[in-house]
Amino acid sequence: MVDQYIFSGSLPENASTYVTREADAELYEGLKAGRFCYVLNSRQSGKSSLRVRTMQRLRNYGVKCAAIDLSSGGIQNVPPEEWYADLIDTLIDTFDIDLDFGDWWEANQLNTLVTRFRKFIEEVLLVKVPENIVIFIDEIDSVLSLNFPTDDFFALIRACYNKRVDNPEYNRLTFCLLGVASPSNLIADKQRTPFNIGNAISLKGFQLHEVAPLEQGLHGKFSNPQAIIQEILQWTGGQPFLTQKLCQLMIEESARDNPRSVAEVVRTQMIENWTSQDEPEHLRTIQSRILKNEQRAGYLLELYQHIRLSEEQFEVTADDTLEQSELQLSGLIVRQQGKLRIYNQIYREVFDQNWIDNHLKNLRPYSESFRFWVASGCNDDSRLLRGKALQEAEEWAINRNLSYQDRQFLAASKEKEIQEEIVAQEQEAALEREKKDREAAEARTQLLSQANQKAQRTISVGFVVLVLAVLGATTVGIFSINQVKTANYQVNKANSKVDKAKQLERKATENAAQADTRKQQAEKGERLALEKVIDADEKAKKAQREAKDEQNRASKFQQDAKKAIQYLNTAQSELNRNNNKLVSTKKQLLEAQRKDKEFTARLQKIESELQKTNEKSQEAQKEVTNVQQLVALAGELRQGNESASNEALRLAALSFNIDNHQLKQALLFAAKSQAYQQFKDKNELANPEIEKSNQYLSKADKSKLASSQGLQIQVLFHKNQGALKAQTKDIQKALNSYKEAFNILKNYPTETDFTKDNQLITAEDIESVHRGLIEIISQTNTEEKLKKEVEGYLTQHLYAQLEYFLKPDNWQDKNWEAADLQTYRLMLNIAKREKEQYLDEDSIKNFSCDELRKIDQIWLNNSNKRFGFSVQKKMFERTGNRLGLKLGDWTSKDYENYLRFAEAVGWYNYKQENETSGSRGNWVRYEELLGRIKENSIEGSLPWGAKYFNLRRRLEEWRNFFSRAATCKV
Repeated sequence: MVDQYIFSGSLPENASTYVTREADAELYEGLKAGRFCYVLNSRQSGKSSLRVRTMQRLRNYGVKCAAIDLSSGGIQNVPPEEWYADLIDTLIDTFDIDLDFGDWWEANQLNTLVTRFRKFIEEVLLVKVPENIVIFIDEIDSVLSLNFPTDDFFALIRACYNKRVDNPEYNRLTFCLLGVASPSNLIADKQRTPFNIGNAISLKGFQLHEVAPLEQGLHGKFSNPQAIIQEILQWTGGQPFLTQKLCQLMIEESARDNPRSVAEVVRTQMIENWTSQDEPEHLRTIQSRILKNEQRAGYLLELYQHIRLSEEQFEVTADDTLEQSELQLSGLIVRQQGKLRIYNQIYREVFDQNWIDNHLKNLRPYSESFRFWVASGCNDDSRLLRGKALQEAEEWAINRNLSYQDRQFLAASKEKEIQEEIVAQEQEAALEREKKDREAAEARTQLLSQANQKAQRTISVGFVVLVLAVLGATTVGIFSINQVKTANYQVNKANSKVDKAKQLERKATENAAQADTRKQQAEKGERLALEKVIDADEKAKKAQREAKDEQNRASKFQQDAKKAIQYLNTAQSELNRNNNKLVSTKKQLLEAQRKDKEFTARLQKIESELQKTNEKSQEAQKEVTNVQQLVALAGELRQGNESASNEALRLAALSFNIDNHQLKQALLFAAKSQAYQQFKDKNELANPEIEKSNQYLSKADKSKLASSQGLQIQVLFHKNQGALKAQTKDIQKALNSYKEAFNILKNYPTETDFTKDNQLITAEDIESVHRGLIEIISQTNTEEKLKKEVEGYLTQHLYAQLEYFLKPDNWQDKNWEAADLQTYRLMLNIAKREKEQYLDEDSIKNFSCDELRKIDQIWLNNSNKRFGFSVQKKMFERTGNRLGLKLGDWTSKDYENYLRFAEAVGWYNYKQENETSGSRGNWVRYEELLGRIKENSIEGSLPWGAKYFNLRRRLEEWRNFFSRAATCKV
């Protein structure tokens, strides 16, 4: 009868279901022979069980063994001094060495931490323990999350082997490292790494000839247990966790009335709805490992997709690239005979093409173009994004932690788009210039010709009309005057005749009267007188008719004179009209000249616009060159300083949002200066770049400088100039630069708010300004008042960052990890313990109550009152813990109560097996805690005390902290 199949945690030393593999003999023989060995493989592959079984065999052989679990709560996230102290303390406890550790540690204060560890090994461990010693260091990948470098630690392990030549005692000491990491991840320096002198132990899947212990448990449950175990291996590929779990599932299946086949159990209980059935977590661990780093996730998915497709056509050769190592460490891919293959059929069906497509879409919407572009050696410009696709990609990339090649791809796409726009603008401008030149020339020639012709014609006609009108008017005028004179003369003559006729008539009347008086006297003369009267009467009538005719002629002459005057007036009007036409023609000529000037002005304007276009093209080319240089610097920084590389790429991308040439260039030169300052061998190149940035700022318009972008660029400029001047010991200029940046931040908080989208400055930039200014003032021992003001603003800023991390309304979007770390940094700042990097007993007891309550309130407000110090304090007391105890006053009950509290808030798991000791109960990994919080939060989980206190050595300070919380009425 076998034990229950165990697939969570390490198998106990005497577990009957332990499967002995080829690696067992390799590790045991290697360590027994004193060789340095390391087992670096994926999670749940049996590393810890292998360690437990190997330790048992070595102890039976007489070798003293110690196991250090670097993932335990008391050894993670602590200052380097405490980390090394914990390693030594664990070895003292394990080997039961009689040593006053406190005194020994104090006596070696002048030595470096690595030297202290070496001296402990050489002067204490090898002296006090006479047997051969093997030190197992499990979860070695935990060093990657430490906030200090560990290259010296690995170099020390190598040194222990090198010292064997000079000190034979070192032959008794051997190390074994176990974890989920590649050697290059742990230490990059090949000259100091121990991995090139050690034995790599390969953990392969269970083979059919090795699984007799597992098959034994199937006897009596199935008629053909050998066939069952063989089918299980066909599905699991011998992967230890899956194999043990599937064996257990089949044992449970055998109790059913109608047991299902292995294939049916796999599909219903492991593949279908796998995210909800993955307990204990295994498949989700693989998924998280692949997707946790957005920078690499796309590459890993594409490599995995390539391996899937290649299995059907050709095989992918293993070449130990970073991406291949990551995929192997996830457990999804295994190396077999120099080729990469999917570990097993379960993985193949769970992580299928749909899974790949969905996550690639979430990670990189332009994945297909990107993949072909990278495959071309980044030379196929046809794969670059343009237009709307580029705009959507840039919007998607905002606030994402993209890989270097992603940013290079987007930058190259933007550059190509700008170049194409420049070429198009130049072509369009050339065509427009040619068209405008032609139209303007034609229009000018035509208009001038028409104007001249019309002017000449109008002037000629006007002149002729004018001459004729003047001559006609003059002639008519003279003729009319003569006619009038003639008519007046004839009228006067006719009037004279009328008067003479009237006189004759009077005379005749008189004669008639005389005749009547003399009638009686002269009958003889009656007939003669009568004839004379008749004759005179006829003559008078004739004279009257002639006078009337003369009057008629005079009247006609008067009418002719009027007509002559009217003609003269008409001629004068025509003359005036022709004069007006002449004036109009002159106006048209002037208008033609005006239009010609307008065309000339338009041509000059077009030429000016073309000149401006050319200038803009030149400016754009300069900007593109600067962006390319900044991206290249980011690529150089990628290996040694990823955060600086990401910042350079972020500023390069954001520069495309700036329209003003002077501001954009000022930003890019300042960013290049900042990048150069990160290199030890290129620091001297930073100064010319910051000077160029200053030159562009001095040319910028004041209104642009006062804009949000302008103010932020000035902050970046002064910050980088301050840092540069501080490096060159130009303290006064550094002080002035930092003060300028600080004053902008203080006076323009809205414009420089780091929480807004697409801001040029980050929270780190603002913090750097404050810390840089504080450091410079501290060096000069001046302006203490300003220093206190800056320190106050820095604390406010740290609070703002904490609230920003917790601000999102969606629980999943809150940055719990960053908020937890920020709480730690904020508390160190308030307690003035930033240099020491931990809170000691005095700083806890004297911690500001107002600040403690304020931090607690922020957590309460942003977690639906599930997280915060006040929540933890209540749970601490509720689980029976006493406040204010000193470590010497602790009882076993106090420690038990403390672990009850730790489990209540999710830091400790009684059900999880301790992979170091093999007993039940272990501290939860920080990453696992964060994963649980996002899925189903446990009350009181955050802030996590492991971030602030060494839980193994400073439990009393944790109690002191809750005592202070109680005093402050938190």
